[in-house]
Amino acid sequence: MDTTKLLLGTTIVLLLAAVGMSWNGMQQGVKKTSADETEHLRKQVDALRDDLNRAALEKQLLQSAPTTVAPPAANRDELEATKQRLKESEDLRLALAEDKAKAERNAKVSDSENLELVRGELEKKNSLARETRLINQALLVAKVKECVNDPQTGTFITLEVIMPEQVQQNTILAIRRNTGILGQLKISSIVGNEAIANMLPGFGTITPVVGDELILPPRF
Repeated sequence: MDTTKLLLGTTIVLLLAAVGMSWNGMQQGVKKTSADETEHLRKQVDALRDDLNRAALEKQLLQSAPTTVAPPAANRDELEATKQRLKESEDLRLALAEDKAKAERNAKVSDSENLELVRGELEKKNSLARETRLINQALLVAKVKECVNDPQTGTFITLEVIMPEQVQQNTILAIRRNTGILGQLKISSIVGNEAIANMLPGFGTITPVVGDELILPPRF
C-alpha cells in the first residue's frame, strides 16, 4: 500500500469519527461533544488533507518525469579508430596546406626570376636600340675611297674627307656600315680633302670597302 492510499484511509476514518460524534450529540440532546475535542479533530483532518494533497502532487511529478535510459557502452576499438581517422585527416589537411604555401612561394620566386630575365632582355634591347640610334645619328665625316694592300708599305685606306674640321691627324674614326660599326682606323696623314688611315686592332679581320662611311666613335 502506498503513502497516498494510507493517508486517504486515515482521513476517511477521522471523518467518520467526526460524523459519529456529531450523531451521538444529536441523539443525546444536551450531551454534546466538547469544543476542544471538535477543534482537535478538525485540525487532524486538515493536516491529513494537506499530507494527502502533497503526496498526490509528488506522485504526479514522479509519474510525469521522463525516464532516462543509460546509453550503451561505446565500443572502445571503434572510438579509437575514429580518433585515428580524424588525426589522419587533420595531418593530410596540414600537409596539403604546406604544399600549397610552398607552391605559392616557388611561384613568387619563379615570377621574380622571370621578371629579372625579362628586365635584362629589355635592358639589352634598350641598350642595343640606343647604340643603333647613336650610330645612325653620328655625323658622316669621311668615306672609304680605296683599300690598298702594298707588300712594301702594308695595308692602308685612302679616305674622302667630307668634314675637314672633324678629321685631323691621329683622329680615330669608326667604320659605319648600315647600322653597325665594323671597326676603327686612325688617320696618319691628310692631303687636301683626302686622308690616309690605318686599321686598328680589336675588331678582327676587317676589310673596308669603297663607300663605307666613317664617323666619330659614339660614346655608348
